Amino acid sequence: MAEHGEQACRRVDGGISRVFALFGKRWTGQIVSVLLQRPVHFAELRRAIPGISERMLSDRLTELGAAGLVIREVDEGPPLRVAYRLTEAGAAMEPALKELGRWADTYLTRDDATGSGTGR
Repeated sequence: MAEHGEQACRRVDGGISRVFALFGKRWTGQIVSVLLQRPVHFAELRRAIPGISERMLSDRLTELGAAGLVIREVDEGPPLRVAYRLTEAGAAMEPALKELGRWADTYLTRDDATGSGTGR
């Protein structure tokens, strides 16, 4: 019989908690995924992520910037244009995100956004 005392289950890792506090938010993973390809202007980034609003994109980029994963670069123009690129720390997410993508292709159906997919 399984033990159910305090020692039976360890607390969740602090690193995992921090990752999911940021990447568990809607749109964050998609934004980083697009920026892994190359630096992108705001309008391009919005077009690359169907369904995201300008406000939400701006909010997520601000959060990613505060976390040290994204840098905002302003080209004074004319016209004034703002581009975003990943920092070294942001780019270091690439292997983990690619692995998560492979996992999803194996275990989640295409229309399963809830995480209760079926394996193949």
